[in-house]
Amino acid sequence: MAGIDEAGRGCLAGPVVAAAVILPARFDLPGLDDSKSLSVHLRETLAPRIKSCALAWGLGVVWPPRIDACNILQASLEAMAQAVRVLQISPALLLVDGNKTIPAAVLASTWQKGHTGPPPRQRAIVHGDASEPAISAASILAKTFRDALMCHLAKRWPGYGFEKHKGYGTREHFATLQLLGPCPQHRRTFRGVLPRQSALQQATLL
Repeated sequence: MAGIDEAGRGCLAGPVVAAAVILPARFDLPGLDDSKSLSVHLRETLAPRIKSCALAWGLGVVWPPRIDACNILQASLEAMAQAVRVLQISPALLLVDGNKTIPAAVLASTWQKGHTGPPPRQRAIVHGDASEPAISAASILAKTFRDALMCHLAKRWPGYGFEKHKGYGTREHFATLQLLGPCPQHRRTFRGVLPRQSALQQATLL
């Protein structure tokens, strides 16, 4: 079975990233837990260990234009399907963090690009990132990859503080948006990214 989780769903900027991880029956990953409950140091220590011991792991990334076009929930599920597609082993079951599974049509079309046979069964698990080791591992890989990516994007679009807040809606981030306006990495359909009038005008075009 593969555990699946995402990072960056609530951000104002940057992509949403999902990870899928298949762990062996026995593994030694002390400290494995939901990425949100771990320190940066422990997440960065665990990430390479997870990659080394996992039978397979994969990442999926969906960028802001697609998020704005389809909404963040659908974009997150698409990222999950991408992560499953690149797994080098075909899982029989997907354990998806949260209360929703990947839509059958999205999973099927993506699955066929990397695997043969029917798509795996799915089960959604609320708070699975704290109760299922494979989901915990996926949450750590998604979080560490996205954090590193946001630090890279901070060099491409300096001044927004992506390296600090990683795109989340902090007071500093909102203040910078007021000063500089959004950059191409901002999700323009998210509240607070555009001035209210501009946001209403954009909403009528979607």
